[in-house]
Amino acid sequence: MIKDCLFAVALLSLVLAGGCAKGGNGRGSGITVAVSAKDANGNSVSVVGATLSVTLTATVTGTTNTAVTWTLSGTNCTGNACGTLTPTTGTTPATATYQAPATAPSPSSAVTITATSQADSTAKGDLGVHVVQVTVFVTPTPVTVGQGLVQQFTAVAVPDDAPQTFTWNVTCTNGTNCGTIAQDPNTSGLAVYTAPSTPQPGVVVTATSTVPQTPASAGNGTAKVTVATSRLPSGAYAFRFSGYDNSNNPVAVAGSLTTGANGSITGGVEDVLSASGPQQFTINPTSSSYGATSSNNNLGTLTLALNGGPTSQYTAVLTSSGTIRMIESDSTGTGSGIMQKSGTFSLATQTFVFGFTGVDSTGNRVGYVGMLPLDAGGTITGGLLDANGTTANGCGTSPCNVAGSYSADPNIPGLWHMTLTTATTQHFDFFVSGGQTQTKTGPNPLTLYAISTDSTDATHPALSGSMVYQVPLTYNNAAFAGTSVSNLTGASANVSLTLGTTDGTSGGTGGTGGFTGNFDQNSNNGTILSVSSFSYQYGATGSTNGRYTFQMLGNPGATPPVAPLPFILYASGANRGFLLDQSSPAVMTGTMDPQPAEAVGFYAPSEMPGTYAAATIGNSDPTVVPVVENLLLTSPGGTPPVYNVTGTQNPGSQALTGTYTMINTGTGTIALTAPPPPAVATNVIYAIDVDLTNFAITDFMMMGTTSGTPSSIIFAQQ
Repeated sequence: MIKDCLFAVALLSLVLAGGCAKGGNGRGSGITVAVSAKDANGNSVSVVGATLSVTLTATVTGTTNTAVTWTLSGTNCTGNACGTLTPTTGTTPATATYQAPATAPSPSSAVTITATSQADSTAKGDLGVHVVQVTVFVTPTPVTVGQGLVQQFTAVAVPDDAPQTFTWNVTCTNGTNCGTIAQDPNTSGLAVYTAPSTPQPGVVVTATSTVPQTPASAGNGTAKVTVATSRLPSGAYAFRFSGYDNSNNPVAVAGSLTTGANGSITGGVEDVLSASGPQQFTINPTSSSYGATSSNNNLGTLTLALNGGPTSQYTAVLTSSGTIRMIESDSTGTGSGIMQKSGTFSLATQTFVFGFTGVDSTGNRVGYVGMLPLDAGGTITGGLLDANGTTANGCGTSPCNVAGSYSADPNIPGLWHMTLTTATTQHFDFFVSGGQTQTKTGPNPLTLYAISTDSTDATHPALSGSMVYQVPLTYNNAAFAGTSVSNLTGASANVSLTLGTTDGTSGGTGGTGGFTGNFDQNSNNGTILSVSSFSYQYGATGSTNGRYTFQMLGNPGATPPVAPLPFILYASGANRGFLLDQSSPAVMTGTMDPQPAEAVGFYAPSEMPGTYAAATIGNSDPTVVPVVENLLLTSPGGTPPVYNVTGTQNPGSQALTGTYTMINTGTGTIALTAPPPPAVATNVIYAIDVDLTNFAITDFMMMGTTSGTPSSIIFAQQ
């Protein structure tokens, strides 16, 4: 499991010795001895928590005498400081119990367990295990909790075979008015914190393992909490939204706003793209606000009243980092969107890649992907654009060359204007969203929310989407060596999730590399396809600008096989970027996100307990209702362990209950027992990021796989 493996890596390369069983022979006698260790759940282990025990097995071959003599030694410990061995009498093969000491040897090194054949003392088997203190990790942290609101916390103990039992308490800087913590009566690793009625900056929620060890403080896990007047911090935000009105006409929105104290909204601007054409409104602060729904810290209502326009209401879920994901909850339509704190953007030499979706003048789906090199003078030169979905897209043969300009609005902070020229000229507004500034690199690049401002006609589709800063890299095949998760959405509720590994080579035909993995697809309103293994190709398109071709989807196991679709990807970083299919009427669009290299192959269900804000991220069919969910993933322990899902889904405040699974590649399932049909009963989940500090999966994608039931892609994040 990932916590075992990553914990060992962090402790001076423990994996070099941990779990290495060595069998010796008896100087030509042919007798060999092999030693293995398993925890209470029957899992092979190489890391043992302080005071915990594992079962050892010595397998002797080459003789009928299977008895062994057990011994224990250590580089940085002697005697009981290395632990104790208790042989089991009369077992075949020979077994023993190893119990780790209360204090892990320091500096850390392997404790060696040796089994010596009683038939030949020269035949020995060795096993190296590492003793570590039982460590507790609490999520979410850090987190802001609105005064008087309720926040759930989960705790997990490392290594994975440690008992998942804890005691909880809460402290704060001034020692009083800290709020209260209540442990769940059924799941020890779950507690509910109720914030005080006044702001409190220095709150610490602590979960302590019940495993006795020295020092006892090694078993403390903490979460930092700030109790604030409002869960929504004051400042500038950008948002985007897409959906449908009550006549099933597409609607897109992008804008910016500022917030003040107590969830107040002090002003902003919103661009709306609808059947009426492009419109811009200012936000009325008197009638706009954000507030918590009931006492739930992770659920709220966002109201945006537009001067001269409608008032829209959204049900919103919040991540611990402050990202808001929302669905429309008024009577004017349906849709989903995102709102984030604004970053910093200015005129500079910088490159952005983009992914836009929308419709043409006949209502057919359109997709754009491309890259835009910007300079410090406000000029765009040397850009590229690929399009699909309409023959009159103003581009011609993809990729088409793009030029243009960009500039800040002289009156409205955070609003920028952009002109793109291909075979025709198109105009966009964009708003500065979250991420790092354009002068930095990293996994969280600056993001801009864009929306077209042209009236929809034969050469001007109605488009909206995101522009992401492109990290400077040499974008060849080698830059894409790694594992990623791709989400795709197309017409007629056609959605899919792909886990794929690119090999970083150019050894194939035409300089292509290998792209292997698995995918799940829900198409044509409920036709389910699960492909457990594909072997396709990808490749940089002859330059280093970040444009790649990928083969995706298809059905290699069908008779005859269904060929994969050709896709274009514009990369914003390694194994990250915007995707567009080149040929299908579904016009599949989406993004690729990398799995961390340290986590690949080591995901596990024990890394997932936590609170997740989940929401639909895109929808191509007005009949599929977008949702927001507060998900709580827990494990009450047991042998074998149980992994539960509970939560609430909106619209309708429906209770969710069920179980989840996860395998080491980062894929799994959620099987819901509530709500009842016709709700989606089964889902696949594809994990992406991992918090390597707290050994927790922080976000995953989810898609319904109930036959006959259409689905959208849902993104869940702690």
